Amino acid sequence: MHKRLNIVAAVGLALGAVFGLAGTLVTEPHLQATLWGIDSVGLVIATSLLSMKFARQRNDFIAAGFLVFALGESVMLSGTAAGLVGSVPSFAAGTALWAAALLLVSIPTEFVIWVRLLGVATSILFVITSARIYWGEALLPTASPLPFYAYPFLVLTFIGWIWTLLREASDDDLKRGTEQPVRQESDAREPRTRAKIAKQPNASTRRITRHRV
Repeated sequence: MHKRLNIVAAVGLALGAVFGLAGTLVTEPHLQATLWGIDSVGLVIATSLLSMKFARQRNDFIAAGFLVFALGESVMLSGTAAGLVGSVPSFAAGTALWAAALLLVSIPTEFVIWVRLLGVATSILFVITSARIYWGEALLPTASPLPFYAYPFLVLTFIGWIWTLLREASDDDLKRGTEQPVRQESDAREPRTRAKIAKQPNASTRRITRHRV
């Protein structure tokens, strides 16, 4: 179950990375909205699963971070069909939640340092993006330099999360693979041990035998 969750979450993050970046690069409105819709659904599924995973591990900060990311992505999804101009309010709210989520995930030491540094850098870029929109600037989701150049940092952060999840799943397989022969050897020894015990007379039998002699 643990491995399956990691793989499903990794697939969701990969969908978000690929389709999100593709949606940023295309200019046709309907295709762009479709790509961003797939991106958002994949990320909501992935980060919701990761939130439950880390909550079960009692890693509250990271669990909360992934939950906040799922909420931010849901807010963005609600405005995707409205087009670039119509989606600006939901984009501002979503990027603010992204920034908070990335900090919550990146400050603890669960992930390796380069993944955490990417997360913090991405968070700063989206804080700037969200603040500019709330300050009254009409900043579209495809505007350059920000948020356009923040997306590669976000994708690299996703890649770091995917790498961590797949490595963890691989380590679990390796651990189970080493435990299986030991378990089989233990199972094979158990009948022989029982047979030896059955052959050995117990204390009461030895006392009766001595008494008769």
